[in-house]
Amino acid sequence: MPFCASCGTQVDGKFCPKCGAPVGTAAPAAGTGAPPPPAGAAPMADNVAGTLCYVLGFITGVLFLVLAPYNQNKAIRFHAFQSIFLSVAMILIRIVLSICFGILFQTGGFWFVYSMFWPLFGLLCVGLWLYMLVQTYQGRTVVLPVIGPMAQQQA
Repeated sequence: MPFCASCGTQVDGKFCPKCGAPVGTAAPAAGTGAPPPPAGAAPMADNVAGTLCYVLGFITGVLFLVLAPYNQNKAIRFHAFQSIFLSVAMILIRIVLSICFGILFQTGGFWFVYSMFWPLFGLLCVGLWLYMLVQTYQGRTVVLPVIGPMAQQQA
């Protein structure tokens, strides 16, 4: 089916049912720019919106679940849910490990493990975050082991 050149609506006949423009002719010269995008089209590409889901963790994940054109796209919803689950998992792991290391630190002798582990854990979290940003921007969908299937169910 052809689309209207002026408003982007699908057309069955010779005239657009929404704006009345004839199909097959040039768009009306309202301006010098390109015709507007079709109705309901997202202003960003899917890979850019998916990447932005991971930028601030659960904050941007929730934001993309609320924004209208993006919350209907299954791929963007997947990335938003996976971003939320990933950031919550990292926060919970950090809390649990800090309690465990706090108990070990109080018993004595484990300060060297504690001092070597936290920078390594932070580097691992930043590395995973950068990996997700790059892979999503390149259009690849990475399903993380535990939280990925949960995000697929929610999307």
